[in-house]
Amino acid sequence: MAFTGIPPAAIDFYERLEADNNKPFWEANRATFAEVVRAPTEELAGALDEFGPFHLFRPHNDLRFSKNRPPYKTHQGAYGESEGGAGFYFHISAAGLMCGTGYYAMAKDQLERFRRAVDAEQTGTEIEAIVADLRARRYEIGAVDELKTAPRGYPKDHPRIELIRRKGLMASRDFGAPKWIHTRQAATKIRDAWNGAGDMNAWLDAHVGPSTLEPDEMRF
Repeated sequence: MAFTGIPPAAIDFYERLEADNNKPFWEANRATFAEVVRAPTEELAGALDEFGPFHLFRPHNDLRFSKNRPPYKTHQGAYGESEGGAGFYFHISAAGLMCGTGYYAMAKDQLERFRRAVDAEQTGTEIEAIVADLRARRYEIGAVDELKTAPRGYPKDHPRIELIRRKGLMASRDFGAPKWIHTRQAATKIRDAWNGAGDMNAWLDAHVGPSTLEPDEMRF
């Protein structure tokens, strides 16, 4: 079916899940999740298929290595990736709608290329200006993590040390829950946000690109 908006019942579902995150609640509301969360997320991903294909994340948290996490995720996310390497993400939660794009978590080889490009004067000043422009347009700039100090081989007083310390680079918009998220306009707003960060993604695709490492080699 065509995307017509995120139903208010999806926000309500996550508000109730946050208050009662356990198996009895989930089992009693499994059909509601499928109808008011999963189906609209699939339709929204379909409306944005030029950035996909999208993978929808499963609703269960992996508790094998973190027993203190709640059993169910309090948002429904979807992720797609361009051939150049840039990722596109959105999620629905009790807080409303959020989207982001870029390289959220870089693999080891990507991070090496990223730091070299940020260090170089021409490419470094390019991405510095791009990030400053995104911030001026009220994008949030984030990453999976960042170092507390300069990585090995880079001076602490490097003019672009704030970027060099990052382990990724993404731009996001947290829309909240205005009335328009319940309409087709939600897809337009996400598309506009992703396109608005196009210069950053073009820089990342040109100077970082996809990882060529095997999964067990990808992280520091």
